[in-house]
Amino acid sequence: MKFRPCIDLHGGKVKQIVGGTLCDNASSSLVTNFQTDLSPAHYAAMYKSDNLSGGHVIMLGAGNEDAALSALNAYPQGLQIGGGITPSNAQKFIDAGASHVIVTSYVFNEGEIKWERLYKLIEVVSKEKLVLDLSCRKVGDNYFVAADRWQSITKEKLSIQLFERLSQYCDEFLIHAADVEGLKAGIDSYLVSLLADCSALPVTYAGGVRGLSDLDLVEKLGHGRVDITVGSSLDIFGGKLSFSDVVKWHKSRNP
Repeated sequence: MKFRPCIDLHGGKVKQIVGGTLCDNASSSLVTNFQTDLSPAHYAAMYKSDNLSGGHVIMLGAGNEDAALSALNAYPQGLQIGGGITPSNAQKFIDAGASHVIVTSYVFNEGEIKWERLYKLIEVVSKEKLVLDLSCRKVGDNYFVAADRWQSITKEKLSIQLFERLSQYCDEFLIHAADVEGLKAGIDSYLVSLLADCSALPVTYAGGVRGLSDLDLVEKLGHGRVDITVGSSLDIFGGKLSFSDVVKWHKSRNP
């Protein structure tokens, strides 16, 4: 199991936002946990110095491309990038140093998987450089992929069958638990267990981590097969969880 670092960008700045409040039509409802004038490249260089690979840069809306490119330039092949990725811009980010591009809304469109769009992405960047983001919300007893900044619930239910179908076309999966992401109120334990059971490919869970005990819980429930990312709880993003302690935790499991 690995710790995957993150750099979330909004308005060209590194921020931590409560994911469920991010939408196009109600900017006044946006809840920001953290904002800094430190550059994305600063965080990327820090992750590089700690040899933390496979993290992700997420562009939350327009106006983030230059900031994202600066992070990729600071840590070539060490970071993945997502947010508005399409066949027309994917290769640019790969050329700039991204190890993978992360895609949700381009593929999960109008409530369903647009297979022709997925095939087009594969033609541009190849399966080996594509991460599919299956970030989800719980509806009843099931989880469904959420697109368009997690505001649109698709008909695609997280299941073994869905992961098996999509694993033919990507290298990894990234899943934010949108209902708890940014709240620092604990992980979605059932979702972590579900990911361990469903995905044969590398999968990273995000959402709700408060402390090292939550990392231990993900390790246990995920049987060591589910990686973890942490945002708002980290002291480098204004939280109380020591980033250096998380790095030590990671290195104890990945010597």
